Amino acid sequence: MKSIYITIATFFLFFQGLAQSGPTVTYRNPVIAGDFADPSVIRVGNTYYAAGTSSEWAPAYPIYSSKDLVNWAYVGPVFNTLPDWTMGSFWAPELYHRNGIFYVYYTARRKSDQRSFIGVATTRDLRKGFTDHGVLLEWTSEAIDAFVLEDQGKLYITWKAYGLDKGKAIELLGAELSSDGLKVTGKAFTLLTAERSNWEAGGAEGQALFKRGRYFYMLYSGNACCGANCNYQVGLARAEKLQGPWEKYTGNPVLVGDDTWKCPGHGTVVTTPDNRYFYLHHAYNGTDFTFTGRQGVLSELVWDEKTQWPVFRYGTTTPAQAESPTRMGQKMDVNLAIDFGKPVGDLPWVWDVSLPKPAFSVAGGLFKMQNTVATPTGNFLGFVLKKGTYTFSTTVEPQPDVLQSITLYGDAANALGFGVRQGTLELWQVKEGVRQILKTQPLPTTTAAVHLQLKSRFGQLYDFSWSAERGKPEPLLTMPVNGGYLPRWDRAPRVGLSVSGEKQGYGVVRSIGMQYH
Repeated sequence: MKSIYITIATFFLFFQGLAQSGPTVTYRNPVIAGDFADPSVIRVGNTYYAAGTSSEWAPAYPIYSSKDLVNWAYVGPVFNTLPDWTMGSFWAPELYHRNGIFYVYYTARRKSDQRSFIGVATTRDLRKGFTDHGVLLEWTSEAIDAFVLEDQGKLYITWKAYGLDKGKAIELLGAELSSDGLKVTGKAFTLLTAERSNWEAGGAEGQALFKRGRYFYMLYSGNACCGANCNYQVGLARAEKLQGPWEKYTGNPVLVGDDTWKCPGHGTVVTTPDNRYFYLHHAYNGTDFTFTGRQGVLSELVWDEKTQWPVFRYGTTTPAQAESPTRMGQKMDVNLAIDFGKPVGDLPWVWDVSLPKPAFSVAGGLFKMQNTVATPTGNFLGFVLKKGTYTFSTTVEPQPDVLQSITLYGDAANALGFGVRQGTLELWQVKEGVRQILKTQPLPTTTAAVHLQLKSRFGQLYDFSWSAERGKPEPLLTMPVNGGYLPRWDRAPRVGLSVSGEKQGYGVVRSIGMQYH
């Protein structure tokens, strides 16, 4: 019944806008498609910037920019080269801007003890990457999910603590920072403590603070964030002073999952120039779920002036479609058509953060990737998946010493690929580190180029086909292959190219295509 009321309210808003100022301009979620968890968003002048979790993918922390919160363009990563102290778990980067300087307060796992703590980096130009200043905050067994704000001219950092300390309740803590934002100078104080008897039983994290009128407000997330058994939700609290006491909203949780967008949470509130409040957060698509990961979605907050509490405009679930922040329409072209015989700009490649960046070059109309990694999956370069149903293809020139594959990559121990070496087609999988050949098929050694194709349904079921140059595609199997084992707990697989084999050599690629359906 609640969904019917929300639908009626949405139609009312639509026709109200139509009567007042012409047709309402809407957007559809996601606004940042693909695996983009824990988004942080800021507005600098008339431009918005957002950064998100990259987890075990390099380069670390993707950054996007937008003029309207709906149409986003990839800028690049926070770090092209990983900070020396880090080894993985690149989570929850929080952007902050002050006096012409961009800051990022980020969570990463430390090499020396494999514990996750908070670092800080700065830049004056997001497109040139950040300079790392090392570890800012370590706290017992783990400190994650930084959020920074200013109060009466002083900077403060807040974070999640005690998530790995047995027998201790999870807390959201705060402390004062130095004026340059690079050191913790104040004594820690408690903002909130997670309650084990309600929806916060799984903890509290991902806090986003902002001020309106006499109150500080906080949106925070609770329960299990990730994976097929997630039950993430969002709560609300407020306080007249940053140090508290904080009052939790009696109607918590204020944002929950449904069949369209599951497990919403961990985002940031930003205001538009005309003073509308938007929460950029993540959620799983109800159809593609873990196979495309936690995507960037946008939900609007409106105010009850009588109670001075905000509520989500479209109810307690993430809207599938909503009124845009501006009059600009939404444009989302996520397909790829890359011919290496023509000029190619920088491509948004990603790779396994635990392995060296694969060496590659583009020259003479060919993309060449070196085979150097002695793992079952070999060297891999891939792309973030924007939807679960798509066709990915490549044209390669078979080589005698390396296997060139279209590959779905969960991590170094879990992958699925369909490849070619001179004289042979090979369908293979790596599951829990064990490599298995699923099927081989002879290929004429005179074939100069082979077109490999993967068709994905909902990111889980995969059909493979091939053709000789300008030939008719031939299916490899009559039944799809199930890749249900590929998503990792906190991230989705990537699709791309791999080269593997016992001998050194190069994969040779003519073209790449991605068509979403």
